Parts: sequence; structure tokens; C-alpha cells
Amino acid sequence: MSDQQHIVSAYDRDLEGVMVAIMKMGGLVEDSILKSAQALETRDLELAAEVRAADKRIDELEEKINDEAARLIALRAPMGHDLRTVLSVIKISGALERIGDYTKNMAKRTAVLAEVQAVNGAPASVRRMAREVEAMLREALDAYVRQDAALAQAVILRDEDVDQMYNSLFRNFLTYMMEDPRNITSCMHLQFIAKNVERMGDHVTSICEQVIYQVTGEMPDDERPKVAGDPYDPASVTED
Repeated sequence: MSDQQHIVSAYDRDLEGVMVAIMKMGGLVEDSILKSAQALETRDLELAAEVRAADKRIDELEEKINDEAARLIALRAPMGHDLRTVLSVIKISGALERIGDYTKNMAKRTAVLAEVQAVNGAPASVRRMAREVEAMLREALDAYVRQDAALAQAVILRDEDVDQMYNSLFRNFLTYMMEDPRNITSCMHLQFIAKNVERMGDHVTSICEQVIYQVTGEMPDDERPKVAGDPYDPASVTED
């Protein structure tokens, strides 16, 4: 094997290692979405604690991926599709880390909600919304592995469904609070959680945009199909 072939082979192995780490990180985030939503609905504080603990591993993987991507750029000077691949993994790992933060925040608010009056049916509705986002993430990562720009675009279009679910939940929370003031504390926490889940969907679409960029060399031209009139956009909670 020539020196040039050896360099290319080593680079391919390094790049494959980064992509494997992305998939591992994605699997952890998918698991956290489902577990945080389950903990919310069932008021399972042990499961919520498990989600919070898992966030550290997600953060560690992001740091590892970014360090390796920077090393690849510095040592291998990739070009064209290879450079897009390296740049994309940095963006994708950042989006996954942010989704992980949102699941951790859901878990933290679950502990608070366990101490106040339950709102019948509301946590289950939030869980359904979270399941939709998890399914979107699973397909986004599948598109990443398969380098399937068409699948990535299809996932982007599904974000509109998440927006509609969020807006419907917001209206329901208003109704619950007007019907019984004792629901106000619970509904406010649930509103923050629902908004966090909606933002998870936005980060999934960002991952899909990176897949499209990686495959085609261009970012999608069309703006994301957002449902008009987001009724409430509170600042997200990002406690340590």
C-alpha cells in the first residue's frame, strides 16, 4: 500500500469513527426523549433522575465528536464532500446536545409537577408530542446514515405536525387554567415542557438540513413550514 493510500485509509477510519459516535449520541438522545416523556406522564422520579444523569454522557460525546472533527480538519485538510461531512457532524452533535438539554429540563420539571395538582390528560398529550419528535429524530439519523436527502426533507415537513400539536396543547392549558385556578402552576410548567418539545422538533429539522447540505452541497432554500401564530414563546429553561 502506498503512503497516499495509507493516509486515505486512515482518514476514512477516522471519519467512520466520528459518524459512529454521532449515531451513539443520537441513540442516547432518542432514549432520553422517550424516558423523559414517560417520567412526566407517570410521575416516575427515578426515571426522571436517570434522564438527568444520562445528559452528562451526551455532553461528553459532543465534546469528543467536536475534538475529533477539529483534529480531522487540522491534520487531513478535507475538501468537498469530506469537508461537508466533518462540518456537518459538528452541527449535528450540537443539535443533539441541545435536545438532550431539553429532555433534562423536562425531567427537572417532572419533580416539581409531582408535588402539585395533576392535570388529567395533559402529560399524556405532551408524551404523544414527544414520541412524534423522537420518531422524527430516528428518521433524521437514518437519513444521515443513508445519505438520503429526500428522507431528510420529508422529516422537515413533519415539523409542521409538531407545531400544530404544540398550539393545540397551549389552548388546552389555557382552558384548564380558566376552569380551575388550582391548575395554573401545573399548566405553566407543562407549557414550558411543551415548548421545549416543540423546540426539539426544530433541532431535528436542523439535523435534516445538515444531511441535505452534506449530500447536495447546498442548504435547503425553502424556509421551514412553521404553523403561523405561535401563541406563546417563553424563554426555555436551561438549568445546570
